[in-house]
Amino acid sequence: MSDIGEEVTYEVRGPVAVVTLNRPEYRNAQNSAMTYALDAAFTRAVDDDGVKVIVLAGAGKHFSAGHDIGSPGRDADVSFERKAVMWWDHVDAAGGDQRFARESEVYLGMCRRWREIPKPTIASVQGACIAGALMLAWVCDLIVASDDAFFADPVVRMGIPGVEYFAHPWVLGPRRAKEVLFTGERFTAQQALDWGMLNRVVPRTDLEEETLKLATKIAEMPRFGLALAKKAVNQAEDQMGLRSGMDSVFGLHHFAHAHNAETAGDSLAGLDARSMRDR
Repeated sequence: MSDIGEEVTYEVRGPVAVVTLNRPEYRNAQNSAMTYALDAAFTRAVDDDGVKVIVLAGAGKHFSAGHDIGSPGRDADVSFERKAVMWWDHVDAAGGDQRFARESEVYLGMCRRWREIPKPTIASVQGACIAGALMLAWVCDLIVASDDAFFADPVVRMGIPGVEYFAHPWVLGPRRAKEVLFTGERFTAQQALDWGMLNRVVPRTDLEEETLKLATKIAEMPRFGLALAKKAVNQAEDQMGLRSGMDSVFGLHHFAHAHNAETAGDSLAGLDARSMRDR
């Protein structure tokens, strides 16, 4: 096993690269350091001809609690070498430009890059998969979850219409997407399976084994065929409005941040991870 920064670990098991979010003490909350380390791990896997499939996992009890909005490692004011390059660096920008620049890079931009990785990706999800964690799972081609996994996008409580990578209507369907957003409530792995968001639900003790078994089976297929099949499905999804819809909602997302800043003096409406969880 090798580290790509402290926040992400990388391990190759035969034809499968296992990329693991590694901040279990903070429920794998995603700071910028983790995001860029994750990007580096995906790049390594794509560049390794021996790797046919990539598994994304989370260390500890939970897959991820989402974006880091309050841990001691929060680094929203730190510059990193930009990879998505959808906007200029955010650190010296002012007002809405600063948030738009950062989120264009580390949230929307990175997720779009990861969705287009030419090798199959499988999210292996246990425990919490909340808000920004949904984005990480949704950019993967397949999702295998443990039976104790739970999911939620509660950011409407902040007055924000969902996370930045707004794929809700496509992965949940319009009615379920509205229910998930309007209530902010958790939904279970079984519900997510019934709604078509997950591929498989397995006992927690079998999650790693079953995910690797699926990855190994997929790895038997020809690499180029897998890449083309993935591109074909992604293109069909985009033709059904995913990309253009996401662009439009990203604007609404930032309008909500600006509204919060004007009316509450804080772009998150004064809420943090704990207050979101306790409601």
